[in-house]
Amino acid sequence: MKIKQVKLIYFSPTGTTRKVLESIAEGIAAADVEQINLTLPQGVQKTVPPFSDELVIIGAPVYGGRLPADAIKRFKQLKAGKTLAILIVVYGNREFEDALLELKDLAIELGFNPVAGAAFIGEHSFATKDVPIANGRPDSLDVQKAMAFGTKIKDKIKVLQSPDALMDLQIPGRFPYEGGVRSLAVAPVTKEDTCTVCGTCADVCPTAAISMNGSVATQVELCIRCCACIKNCPTGARVMEDSKWKNIANWLNENCSTRKEPQIFGIDVYK
Repeated sequence: MKIKQVKLIYFSPTGTTRKVLESIAEGIAAADVEQINLTLPQGVQKTVPPFSDELVIIGAPVYGGRLPADAIKRFKQLKAGKTLAILIVVYGNREFEDALLELKDLAIELGFNPVAGAAFIGEHSFATKDVPIANGRPDSLDVQKAMAFGTKIKDKIKVLQSPDALMDLQIPGRFPYEGGVRSLAVAPVTKEDTCTVCGTCADVCPTAAISMNGSVATQVELCIRCCACIKNCPTGARVMEDSKWKNIANWLNENCSTRKEPQIFGIDVYK
């Protein structure tokens, strides 16, 4: 089979998942690549036409070893008819646990035929300059591995006779899924002395938890602690102050600092 079109579908609040998917697509080297960004709230109402003979790469971050609930909600709009799919999760150098298996099961439920999957590493959402947790990842080495993965995907699909071919993709994980986001009724706060009320934080919030009315207001119950607002604030006015949150970040910094590498399933990318 020849790959005529590649579609990247992702939920990527801080851009790490998007970067990995773009690198994989670069390795595939298809002439026609389209991005379907389901990160922002308008993605809930976005109408995505059914998929057929294109190759779809679906990606999401890992929160507490699972897929984000908002990503699942938006992915459930997708409909496919045995469309070939590559499944990607991106985690912050701790563990991806059941997230990739969860994405595989969801993809099959939506009508996709998973060809391969991978777990890549991205800068943890809780990471800061002072408390690094996989800062700067995916880095150049990750990008190279993602591109190599894309090249091997192209080679695997080239020899397929039909998109209906049974892949039997083996993904680690457990069902019922375990883990999930910790219940913390906290959200980033705004340092008013450095805030310029530019609205960037509201623009990048995937759940519309932030509103602007002369100052920044955050609905704590809507916050998923993706930290897009912190990482995108041009003046550094959005910060984490909750002590439990800081303790988690410090624990991750102390216990998850040894570099982990991407894990590939369905393809031996390094041969």
